[in-house]
Amino acid sequence: MDLQKHAQQPDTAPRPADLRASDADRDRVADLLRDALAEGRLTADEHAERVEGVLAAKTVGELEEFIRDLPAAHQRRAAPVSAPHRPTAGAIPAEPDGSVVAVFSAAVRRGRWRTGRRIHAYAVFGSVEIDLCEALFDHQQVMIKAFSVFGSVEVRVPENVSLRGTGGGVLGSFEVDTLDATDPEAPVVYVDGWAVLGSIEARPRRGKLVADILDKVQRSVDRSVRKHLDR
Repeated sequence: MDLQKHAQQPDTAPRPADLRASDADRDRVADLLRDALAEGRLTADEHAERVEGVLAAKTVGELEEFIRDLPAAHQRRAAPVSAPHRPTAGAIPAEPDGSVVAVFSAAVRRGRWRTGRRIHAYAVFGSVEIDLCEALFDHQQVMIKAFSVFGSVEVRVPENVSLRGTGGGVLGSFEVDTLDATDPEAPVVYVDGWAVLGSIEARPRRGKLVADILDKVQRSVDRSVRKHLDR
């Protein structure tokens, strides 16, 4: 009898479309809209209007309405590619291409710069910040060797690269958020090091993409705008 009552109870499980949208869901839809603008599928006004709706959307179903008529929304998303845990033999030189040093001070490397293949970071009673979100990757594999003594080293990477870490802490902390890119040709950033009474941290910065990819999108948008102006 109890089984019959249980069978007659309505299914109260929420549908996927009724689930609350996360920031990652909004970012995914915004990326598709940006690509559609670059491809000429949306006008600038349509893109702006839809992005405004994405920011205000509360559920996954509401978000899907803004991309329902776009081909990219119906394509199967590529699975993440598992990058090697260690760099390929011979890919990383023994000597650094550049160093970032902070001794009783702070040092920051961010903006538009070329990463090279090997970067050394030293924080001794100081702090080092290395931001790769707008950097130019001339090589697919990049090694960051970090050493922190009573200091901190913070590394930030775009969300469309792979991130690996090997190291540890002596009365300190070593934290690297493993990340897998969907593009097999995407750069791989390796963070190695030791933290002695200090910290080393490497994480992706959500919403940031490799600058080279952003440049390609911008050039595509510029070509589309020029094409319409020449008509």
